[in-house]
Formats: sequence, C-alpha cells, structure tokens
Amino acid sequence: MRDYVKTIKNVIVTKRILYLFVIIFFLSFSGTNPVPETQFRLKTVVIDPGHGGKDPGNLGTGKFKTYEKDVVLAISLKLGNYISENFDDVKVIYTREKDEFIGLKERADIANRNKADIFICIHANSNKSSAAYGTNTFVMGLNKTKDNLELAKRENASILMEDDYMTKYEGYDPNSPEADIIFSLYQNAYLDQSLELAAMVQKQFKSRAKRKDRGVKQAGFLVLYQTMMPSILVETGFLTNREEEKFLNSEKGQDYLASAIYRAFKDYKTVMEGTLPANFSPNEAMKIIDGIIFRVQIVTSSNAIPLDSPKFDGITNVQEYVSGGWFKYTSGEKKDLASAYRLQVEVREKGFSSAFVVAFHNGERINLQDAIKMVK
Repeated sequence: MRDYVKTIKNVIVTKRILYLFVIIFFLSFSGTNPVPETQFRLKTVVIDPGHGGKDPGNLGTGKFKTYEKDVVLAISLKLGNYISENFDDVKVIYTREKDEFIGLKERADIANRNKADIFICIHANSNKSSAAYGTNTFVMGLNKTKDNLELAKRENASILMEDDYMTKYEGYDPNSPEADIIFSLYQNAYLDQSLELAAMVQKQFKSRAKRKDRGVKQAGFLVLYQTMMPSILVETGFLTNREEEKFLNSEKGQDYLASAIYRAFKDYKTVMEGTLPANFSPNEAMKIIDGIIFRVQIVTSSNAIPLDSPKFDGITNVQEYVSGGWFKYTSGEKKDLASAYRLQVEVREKGFSSAFVVAFHNGERINLQDAIKMVK
C-alpha cells in the first residue's frame, strides 16, 4: 500500500514538473515575440509597365531611339524578379510581360480580379524643356497644377487607342476641358497607404539611385482611378533629358531604379504588416530611445478634421500633424515599438483596418525604418 501511495505521489510530482516546464517554455517562447500577430499580410503585388504595343508612350531625344514602353517594361520585370527572389510568400503579377497593348481599364481589372494588395504602375516622363529631370511618384487625386494636369492628359490619352473607349469609360474624353471634373468626387479609401508607399519610393530613389527627388504628387490618372487597393504611378525619369535618357536606357540605371522601388516595397510591407525586422530582438522592440515616440496613423485628409469628430469614435488620444499639405491623424503615443504594434492591433480591431505605426523624433515625423535603425 505504501509503495502504491509513493508511486501515486511520484506521478503527481512528475506531472507538476511537466506542467511547470510547459508553462516556462510557452512564457519564454512568447517573450521572443512581444509584438502580437496582425491579420494583414501583403500577398499579391501587381506591376504595371505603362504603354506597350501600338502605344509607344513618350519618346527619347532621338540619340538612343528610346521608347517609354521598352524602358518601363525592363524596369518592371527587374522589380518583379527582386520581389520574387526575396519573398516566397508574395505573388507577383504583371499587366504585361511583353510588348503588347493593354487598355487602362484592363490593367486595373487585372489588379482587382487578383485582389492585389498594392498596384505599382511604372512610367517614364517627358517635358518640353530638355532641362527637366528627376523622379516623381503619384497617387490618385485632383490635378492641382498645370504640369500635373498635362501629364495626366498624356497618360490618359492611351484610351484613344482602345476600341469603343467612349462607352468603356462612360463618356470620358481626356482632351475635354471638363475631363478633370470626374475626379472631383473621387474618395480614395487607400490614400494613407498610397502616400506612404509613394514617399518610400521617392526616399529610395534619392538615397539608392541618386536621382533628383521631385516629390510625391497627385494627379487624375485613369489607371489609378479604377483600382481598389493602394496604388501608385512612378515616373522614373525624363526621356527628354539626354543624360537621364542614357541612364534609363542602361542596364545599370534600370537595375538601380528597380532596386530602389523594391526596397520601398520591402519597407512598406514591414510597416503595413506590423512585423519586426528579422534581426530585431525582443529587448530592442521594448527599448526606449530619448526623443523617439511611436503613434498609430489612422486617417489622412486634404481638409482638417475636428479631433472630436464622430469619425474617431472609439479611438483615444487622437492627434493631428501636417505633412506634404495633408492633415494626418494618429492615435496613442508609445515610447517603444512593441507597445506601438500592440496598439496598432487594437486600432485595427476598432474598424481602422489599414492603420499603421509611424515614428517621430523630437516632434518631427521620420521614416519608421530610420527609427528602427536608431533603436538598433
């Protein structure tokens, strides 16, 4: 009997030890990931090389016999290869992979049918002045300047090569003075993310490809108007500038531009997914650096929104900052990245599904990747 009781006691003690081991194991495991998982994962990107086939796009100076359609296809394919080689979990889809004509609506339809997470349209610019050079990245919006209006007209004129374009585009005529009115009622549900990606592209063009940064702008591009996800149109340079045309035509230039857009894509993916870099430790995620705070961005607007607006119901500590002429609104104020990512999950669960973490240094907005480097 005593031996039986002793055996029972030993079993109980062994089980308790096992339970304790399991608890310690899971606690230690959870400690390696202080940031909760978010539902969003960027799985599909559609890359759209502008023009093609009977639509050559902009032309070069004549020395290199450059067609925009060829340059942007080369850059687009390189960009897609960079993404595919480095992200097994991301599907890359092209609107065209050869020299063929694809209508603007069909390009957007390809992205919509495949439920793309982002749409990247690649173009090359032109100007009456051969002195103009540098890169722009555009998001969908009103043409606020004459130059933007003229650029949008040139790009939208591709529809004139499509059969029955007046029916397909519901009477839209890119040459009509009233054409821009169609965009006045446009509400971009993905403006925040589009602006963020566009800014990342311009940052990489400047630092990685050493190009002149002409900024992030808005214009009424039909191809962006039709898409139902964060979308940008990248003008990689001016074919009408001899030096830039030479760069755009070169293997090295195309590699640099594709690599810059890829790096922006990688940064954007990290920000939107709310994940830490692979080499980031749990202690670093909870590290506090003087002068750095993190907030969760929820809304961007062309007009100021009262902080007590019903739009922010359920959201605490709403603050406003202005950047690039936009009014941007954030929630919370966290001193470490782990806390900011946890707040991001909470905010997304309250209906702001596209909320993302932004960083400030001494009160000024900085790139999140720069903040992460400072923490490292």
